[in-house]
Amino acid sequence: MAEQTTSSLQDILNSPIVKKAVADVNRELAERRAFQPPTCSVFSHMYTILETTDHYRFTVDKEAERQLPNIIGNSVQIVRGRSNVGEEVSACYTRRRNIGIVFSGGPAPGGHNVIAGLFDAAKRANPENRLFGFLVGPEGVVENEAVEITRELVDAYRNLGGFTMIKTGRAKIDSKQKIELSRKTCRELGLDALVIVGGDDSNTNAAFLAQEMFTDGIQVIGVPKTIDGDIQVRDDQGHVLCAVSFGFHTAARAFANSIAGLCNDASSDIKYYHVCKVMGRVASHLALEVALQAHPNITIIGEDLVDYVDEERLEKARRDNTTDYTAFGMTLRHLSRLICDGIVKRASAGKNYGVIVIPEGVLEFINEVEVFIMKLNTIIADYNRTHDRDFHSAFPLLETKLEYLHRLAQRSREDSSFKLWNTRDEDLFNDLPEFFQEGLLTERDSHGNFQFSQIHTERVLMGLVHDYLNILKEKGVYKLGISARYFQKTLEKAGLDPDRIGPAMFSNYGNAEYFLTKPSIISAKTLRQELERAGLLESNDKVPDAVEKIYKKTVPSFKTQEHFYGYDGRGNDPTRFDCIYTYNLGMTVFSLLANGSTGQMAAIRNLEHDFEQWEPIGIPIAPLMHLEERKGKLTLVLEKALVDTHSVAMQVFKAHQEKWLAATSGEDHFRRPGPICCDAALEEERPLTLELNALAPPKP
Repeated sequence: MAEQTTSSLQDILNSPIVKKAVADVNRELAERRAFQPPTCSVFSHMYTILETTDHYRFTVDKEAERQLPNIIGNSVQIVRGRSNVGEEVSACYTRRRNIGIVFSGGPAPGGHNVIAGLFDAAKRANPENRLFGFLVGPEGVVENEAVEITRELVDAYRNLGGFTMIKTGRAKIDSKQKIELSRKTCRELGLDALVIVGGDDSNTNAAFLAQEMFTDGIQVIGVPKTIDGDIQVRDDQGHVLCAVSFGFHTAARAFANSIAGLCNDASSDIKYYHVCKVMGRVASHLALEVALQAHPNITIIGEDLVDYVDEERLEKARRDNTTDYTAFGMTLRHLSRLICDGIVKRASAGKNYGVIVIPEGVLEFINEVEVFIMKLNTIIADYNRTHDRDFHSAFPLLETKLEYLHRLAQRSREDSSFKLWNTRDEDLFNDLPEFFQEGLLTERDSHGNFQFSQIHTERVLMGLVHDYLNILKEKGVYKLGISARYFQKTLEKAGLDPDRIGPAMFSNYGNAEYFLTKPSIISAKTLRQELERAGLLESNDKVPDAVEKIYKKTVPSFKTQEHFYGYDGRGNDPTRFDCIYTYNLGMTVFSLLANGSTGQMAAIRNLEHDFEQWEPIGIPIAPLMHLEERKGKLTLVLEKALVDTHSVAMQVFKAHQEKWLAATSGEDHFRRPGPICCDAALEEERPLTLELNALAPPKP
């Protein structure tokens, strides 16, 4: 019997249906791998050349000029296609090359296609060209851990998400020793060039490596990668050279599709507010794109909070003949009240549910929190520098960290010149929830930045929202609207006259689709009092069951479900846009290398327009760099791009905020962006923010 059972199971396992069901490769994956991204028209030619242009101007930082003398004079280079070139150009273009490529930082959808585009272009120019992938990020360059990238390897990862082919890491080549070891690696592999695919810090690293390896004849090219969308390049006149980094579109679409599912859930179950925190440590680009894609009820854009002015506070100060400096800039408390305002409005229309989107780094735009972060960053950096010991190792527990801050506050009382942390700072900090204190004191990342992903931003805000909603409930402001039709039906079914009881219960009875109980009715006791006052009940009468049932339905219960969108989106298979974008970026990299460039960032201009207008270019990295404080020191870095609150996309979002809040009777205005695919007939052409911003008048 046992043998028969074993044989029967083996037959099942050998079944083609079972093998198909458990195979690693399904039909969708096979079709995705087979997708061949179209290429920009310049790449249809046998050769490409670079046309230098001085049309784009940058204000050069003196420190960048001092530290990067060999590449600071680089200009924007436009890739042009040529079917025929001179012998000297042809020989240079087709000569045998060894090229290294490394992923740096978190993964972003499309990275594999950068490799594929570079590989295909290199092999087309000369089949003997070799491409080496450094394993586990920049550390692989330092330690000479590399694998030769073959066609079989490239074909296995075409159009797929992740950086799985060669992995990634967050190490930086940022010391003389590491640079020397990297130079040794390049010599041992016989590399002619090194390509660094990464974010702002990684492209900064590329600029310094280009400078250091200039005399060695080793070219270094950067490729802009970050799902946050905060690598954008404009010149001094506002001309857009790089509209967005790769991976942004995919992550935003992945988040939006998941959040659209929550919109469906919220409007079905009608009892939860789904609070969605989306990645974006410094900028709110992802939150804005998600808002345009899915139409959640409330979306907070951090950059929109910076210039906030509380007109009510200003008016009160004018009446009192005082000055209220807290009226300028958004506070945590006021932001929570703005969210409450939306929740209360929806409740009045009978909607006790919704979806709220918050960018990961929203706290950076809150004045009081930003001051704490700056002060604590300085305190931690000063401690590390002064004691030659890590602050977090020295004070592993929250209570020991707080004790150290207490000693600093005491010092401020004894030494008037010490202003870094005073008793007022201590008092305000002690008012914060413990988990928020712990979050603000959490270990900084490798660049000295505050790690917003490690703090529960949504809990900080929702805690304040919950508290204030309770206050509004006690004041009789936060109420759930009752459908006029439901009220009438329920009372008539119980044999009661709606027109007698309605005016006693509701402040807007008779002239609204949804009735709101009077502000004075905040409990069963106050309900009875109103009914008695209207002569509908005697002191010993019982409140009718139907009336009590209606009242209970007017009492809102604020329940939340929290979600974080980050790692899932950055590991997603790329959209058609990102597949095409990154493949052409890889081909652009080879054009820059084949024509002798170094210290440039590969980019595609006109991403906001139709594919036929895309223009591969090289952007000089050094002129984009400026001094910024990192770990308590001024360091040259690329500036992150924030959401432009005056952009067309932002104006469209603002114009629709009230509509998407949907604080009226009727359906919500949720949008279903649909799943990510490579099908031209189904997939959108580009991010909606880019599509909308293309409507802005062109710069001269």
